[in-house]
Amino acid sequence: MGDLLAISDLHVRYEDNRQVVNGLRPGNADDWLLVAGDVAEHVDDFVWALGLLRDRFAKVVWAPGNHELWTHPADPVQLRGERRYRHLVELCRGLGVVTPEDPYPVWRGAQGPVAVAPLFLLYDYTFRPAGVRTKAAALRLAEEAGVVCTDEYLLHPDPYPSREAWCRARLAETEARLAAVADELPTVLVSHFPLIRQPTRVLRHPEFALWCGTEATADWHRRFRAAAVVYGHLHIPRLIHQHGVPHHEVSLGYPREWGGRQGTPGRPVRILSGAPAAGGKA
Repeated sequence: MGDLLAISDLHVRYEDNRQVVNGLRPGNADDWLLVAGDVAEHVDDFVWALGLLRDRFAKVVWAPGNHELWTHPADPVQLRGERRYRHLVELCRGLGVVTPEDPYPVWRGAQGPVAVAPLFLLYDYTFRPAGVRTKAAALRLAEEAGVVCTDEYLLHPDPYPSREAWCRARLAETEARLAAVADELPTVLVSHFPLIRQPTRVLRHPEFALWCGTEATADWHRRFRAAAVVYGHLHIPRLIHQHGVPHHEVSLGYPREWGGRQGTPGRPVRILSGAPAAGGKA
């Protein structure tokens, strides 16, 4: 069995990022690739990238980011909200890519088995500054700081009345599905947005945390027996541990960000190893 690898925030509208994605190859023909959102804003770019990766990796699992859900004025596909998400799901199914609407696949490498659960959860503005009690007050602070996410203009929640209402619906549906996973089976939780608040503490602009997740998932890594959590969105690749569970931020990010990093840009992060440890058994 190959490794369980992950990457996110490919943003292939940027030509430099497109070239990075074009160069991605598995180390083993049996490697799985988890793609934790923000592949592209335009549907044709989204299909190109995931189709290419699906041709190369044994299995590709996708969790949507906020950028895929934008209705960008330059994108010929002008679907909004839930309809846009469902359209992307059907495109993925046509490519053979696993989505949050599909049965959770079980990866059976040496560090498995684990149920791989791609999550679509959004955010509900509960990652607020200390002492700020309401969404309205937090948004005012963000506006005063000049930090307002483009989601406020391009990510439409239709038919829900708000993004937080859509988030609540996704939380309820996803929680029920995760609770139905067999008790003896650990999970790998794949979300574009971090499941815990801790990763947002290092943001250069802390006001941006409003658009980065929900307090409702703070204990999901424990409740649902996570062997690992994968996320992106922040463009701050790192590994932290919470209650002994590794949380991997696996983003590529924009060229101006990854251009100054050491190492090979866009190299997927190994989440679990498919090979037995030296001297171990498969």
